[in-house]
Amino acid sequence: MSTVHMSTIVFVTVVRHHASDAELALAPVNGEALLTHTVRGLLALPDLDLVVVAAPERCADLFSAALSGFKERCRIVPGSSLKHAFDTVEKGITGNPVFLVHDALRAFTPADTVRAVADAVRAGSPFVVPVLPMADTVKVTDAAEVITGTEDRAHLRTAQTPLGFTRETFLSYADEPSLDGAHTIAGHPDAMRVTTQFELKLAEAIAVAGEGERAL
Repeated sequence: MSTVHMSTIVFVTVVRHHASDAELALAPVNGEALLTHTVRGLLALPDLDLVVVAAPERCADLFSAALSGFKERCRIVPGSSLKHAFDTVEKGITGNPVFLVHDALRAFTPADTVRAVADAVRAGSPFVVPVLPMADTVKVTDAAEVITGTEDRAHLRTAQTPLGFTRETFLSYADEPSLDGAHTIAGHPDAMRVTTQFELKLAEAIAVAGEGERAL
């Protein structure tokens, strides 16, 4: 029986944990903005149809400059709202694509991880999240910041991106973001969120190593 190819659309957004996260996406890594590395890595996937970058208004021009080399398969939408980004490109979306949502600061997520998320949606999971087991010991404290116990980490996971969706679950997530009910697959250490100086140094090392591999 023949299979129908499901196209893939990625929405790149700044997951705002801190007010400065949009500026962090512009931090230089190996001579280019972190955001540039993020989008280049996504566009290296041949079965990805479109990357839509939700650019916060105050950084829209700088985001556009960082992505000036990606004219094909990449569209920049001013405004940080995921729903607004979807509404802007909706008319051009045909068929029943896989929707991915990727954090702009996770610039070095391996292509295999991105592909695995999309494949899991194609295989029937309506909502998919890559995760890693919790490595640290997690302590519980009371109101006075006194340790009262140790959390069992056997079922604790750290979530990464891209998140994978069907159209229906994507629209639900865009209205009310929550990871509850998501199916999980294995994440990757390189998919770290780059926010600190130490993480920027790690990202630099990953970028330089990747550049060396491409030169071989």
